[in-house]
Amino acid sequence: MTGNIKYPYEVHYTDLPGNCNIAYMDEGKGDRTLLFLHGLANYSPVWKKNIEVLQSKYRCVAIDLPGNGLSDRNEHKFSMDFFAEVVFNFIEKMGLKNVCLAGHSMGGQIAITTLLKYPTCANALILCAPAGFEVFSAIDKTIYYSTISMFSFLTTDEQNLRTTVENSFYRHSGHSQGLIKELTALIRTYKLNYYKKMIDACIKSMLEESVNDKLQLVLQPSLVLFGNNDALIPNRLLHQTTTLSVAKEGVKKMPNAKMLMIADCGHFVQWEKAEEVNAGIISFLKDL
Repeated sequence: MTGNIKYPYEVHYTDLPGNCNIAYMDEGKGDRTLLFLHGLANYSPVWKKNIEVLQSKYRCVAIDLPGNGLSDRNEHKFSMDFFAEVVFNFIEKMGLKNVCLAGHSMGGQIAITTLLKYPTCANALILCAPAGFEVFSAIDKTIYYSTISMFSFLTTDEQNLRTTVENSFYRHSGHSQGLIKELTALIRTYKLNYYKKMIDACIKSMLEESVNDKLQLVLQPSLVLFGNNDALIPNRLLHQTTTLSVAKEGVKKMPNAKMLMIADCGHFVQWEKAEEVNAGIISFLKDL
């Protein structure tokens, strides 16, 4: 199904309730487990640069969410609530203990949703450029849906993917092109219309299943990282504000959160500035 797509580490599989077959990487050992959740239309190897360093201190598990990467392509009702249930079921099935959830972009909103639904499943949280901090009004949503619909009509899935990944980096490099190449190869393995339906459902869910008004309920020690030059958060079409402002407002609501802004960095913070992110994570976890 996936041709010559190569993951950086051995891929394992496990079956979960709801007709979910999950692909995951599992590297390193330690008293703490980092469970990595990728963002929209991504896959677990986006955490490669973090796992290769952090596995020396922690067990590092990165999953492909259903419908993504090497995980199943079954007909699911994709939503933040659905993904949160998958994450919880995975933790239970694998018997993971002393878990720190780490989510990027949509994966960040999924991590927050998971802790809101299952507050005892993890005792720490790392958010890299998380979705869910930005507030969208009803009018914002209408405009956003219309814009996405028109953009999708005028371009292909592959073009949309390329544009999104390129906009996720502050400074382009061969690494971004490598990600585009592999993610594009994955798109070509999807059956007709499945990929677009999944993306549309995920975007709608991120907007409709807001966590912004519930951030005060996230009691776990949390590290929130943003690139200072994030071109995706905030949505520049709708909001005349800054990434720093969005980050500050979100972190302020969380009782035990600390913020780390990283200079000269875009939305793909854990990849573009992996060294700084890894150092920040190690320092954060050391103090727990």
